Amino acid sequence: MLLSVALISPAFAQTYRPEVAAASVYQQIPDFPKANQYRLKDGKEVDPNNTLVSRLIRYHQDVKKRPTPYRLDWQLTMGDYLGVNEQMLAERYPGAGLLTSSPMEADIQLIRQLSRSQRSQLIDVIVSLYTPKSNTPSPQVNPTPPAPAPTPDVAPIPTQPKPSQPGDADLLKL
Repeated sequence: MLLSVALISPAFAQTYRPEVAAASVYQQIPDFPKANQYRLKDGKEVDPNNTLVSRLIRYHQDVKKRPTPYRLDWQLTMGDYLGVNEQMLAERYPGAGLLTSSPMEADIQLIRQLSRSQRSQLIDVIVSLYTPKSNTPSPQVNPTPPAPAPTPDVAPIPTQPKPSQPGDADLLKL
């Protein structure tokens, strides 16, 4: 079945390659460590696009198969790096097959050296990249509720219940 591009919702259309998303993260957090000094096995040259953030994103979406728009899933990934969630395997870590040495241990140390607020900021920026932007305007909140329409022959509902009176229980009998 072929789908028209117009039928694809924004939630599915908003995907970034990890390198593109990482570049955007580094634009928003310029002092975040890049850790892109690793050499490729083939050409023995440094791959400047193979950064800490791109590997973190690849680990999250490709290795762990976690969804990208949800903050909780990114927190689970941070838990992996901090050693409190799932164990990370060096042979499955992004870059293990491409680079001359695995960046996993160094990446773990870099993430662990970040403060809680730095990790939170990183997650916030990544989630904002992967969360689809809605094209529909948000509904306006009316600060004053509308007045209820008058209804004839209907007694108003009291706001406070009246205290019970002697004989009220007899009303419950059939």
